[in-house]
Amino acid sequence: MNMFLHQRNGIFFGSILSALFFVGCAGLGSMEKEIETLNLQASPEPLILRGDQVELEIRGNFPAKYFGKKVSIEATPVLTWDGGRAAFDTEGFQGEDAAGNSTVIPFETGKSFTYTSSVPYEPGMEDAAALQVEISGSQGNKSATFDPITVGAGVITTPLWVQADDQFIAVPDNFQRVMSYSAEAVINYDKNSSNVKGDELRQEDWKALESLVALAAAADSVTLTGTTIQAYASPEGEITLNENLANDRAKSASEAMTKAMKRSKMVPEASFYSLVPKGEDWDGFKTKMQASSIPDKNLILRVLEMYSDKNKREEEIRNIAKTYQEIEKQILPELRRSQLSIAYDIEGYTDEQLMDYSKSAPEMLTADELLYAATLFNDVNDKLTIYQSATRYHSDDYRGYNNAGWCLAQMGRMTQAGEVFNQALELERNKAVLNNVAAIKRQSGDVDGAMQLLNEAAGAGPEVGYNKGIILIQKGDYASAISNMGRTNSVNVALAKLLNGDAAAAKTTLENANDDSAVASYVMAIACARLNDASGVKKHLGDALAKDASLRKKAEADLEFRDVRSAIGL
Repeated sequence: MNMFLHQRNGIFFGSILSALFFVGCAGLGSMEKEIETLNLQASPEPLILRGDQVELEIRGNFPAKYFGKKVSIEATPVLTWDGGRAAFDTEGFQGEDAAGNSTVIPFETGKSFTYTSSVPYEPGMEDAAALQVEISGSQGNKSATFDPITVGAGVITTPLWVQADDQFIAVPDNFQRVMSYSAEAVINYDKNSSNVKGDELRQEDWKALESLVALAAAADSVTLTGTTIQAYASPEGEITLNENLANDRAKSASEAMTKAMKRSKMVPEASFYSLVPKGEDWDGFKTKMQASSIPDKNLILRVLEMYSDKNKREEEIRNIAKTYQEIEKQILPELRRSQLSIAYDIEGYTDEQLMDYSKSAPEMLTADELLYAATLFNDVNDKLTIYQSATRYHSDDYRGYNNAGWCLAQMGRMTQAGEVFNQALELERNKAVLNNVAAIKRQSGDVDGAMQLLNEAAGAGPEVGYNKGIILIQKGDYASAISNMGRTNSVNVALAKLLNGDAAAAKTTLENANDDSAVASYVMAIACARLNDASGVKKHLGDALAKDASLRKKAEADLEFRDVRSAIGL
């Protein structure tokens, strides 16, 4: 703990005749009379609000032969204002022969001291408060109370200019105008054959493929982009023959596909097909065997593991005569096939259609179409209407709620914004939503709860860092605020730099902020005052008052301008 005293110029000068005072025995009366010889210095002066505290440091020195050996004193710095007072911690000092547990001050040598303390900020302290030191002492059975000593002008509250410009995040849509899909069909073949049977073209998968072809021919929004055909032979007989058979099956499947397209008056180019003959399908054989109930299937699976030579595998399997008959019936027919995968694109609505349907028939659109449509409008009211439609027709998708909250926040409707942000958070603990809930929470006064959510939201975007910076300004951690807020130019960033001791950087930030508000002009005037630029103070303070005349009362009392008051005419 420590102590006080600082006037406008920061120093009390001791009397040049003080040495005469120390002739004889020092006592309470003489100590009060020569209190200025302590050369007390208060810092900062005026006091400055930091976080929610008013911090005080006082340095001084008890001269040699000043402090009576049997004297004890208690000193308490006190902030006083109309209708209130706040006392800092009391500090005790005592002479060499006094009873007690206070700091002992040697009579012959004296002693320097440093005092630090803080008190919670109260609104009455702003600008008009005075800092005084109240001292009481005792010497034996005598006691005395010194007259209060005014040592400071009051409290600067520049940190209170922090602005509620928390940044909110709208989550993006995943809209794709062109969506890519694929359709599958399988053509099965007889043993040693590559002819496409009529029955195969009457199967449901082939009928679906033909319907897709017809749709692509009729609708401009559907485009067939290619077909991949993988063709196989069952693992029996000569390997070379089976490889040729797989080639032929791939070709016959492409020919069947071409015929289907020609019926819809579509003629594919050669590049439309990717033929991939695979030869004998041992992998398919193993998969189907594992899934079957064929006797001795485990024995056959062991054969597959034991022999890598395909001919040897087939020979060993054929040796299990009874089982091989079951394989020929149940397994091999399904391996003689071509697998077609037809790729196609569907092109979605145009921007004009989306704008129309989002207003007239939002129920027709997907969540992503609605979210994208909202971005096509400039008016935030239109955006809000569409996001609200998204919440109605896609109530399980958090994005509509979040983005509706974003719109409400832009409109200044923070209570309603908070409600829908919380609805979004109930659906998904998304980092962007956490940032937005945190911003509302901070504005409602819960800075600790907001910071906890912002820590969880890390990575959602630069908005998170900016919002942390606002809280750090409120907590008095200006250096961390600056590092979190990045390169943004705003009143809050300028304020953090100003409070961190860099008025020049604060001024540069405001010059680049493109902020024409009264608050921006007022903070610029403070920066100029700290740079001893009286003409700059006059200009920018004049701008602030022209924009908001209600600031005059604050300006007239603001201790930031105490040294330039006469120059600017306040």
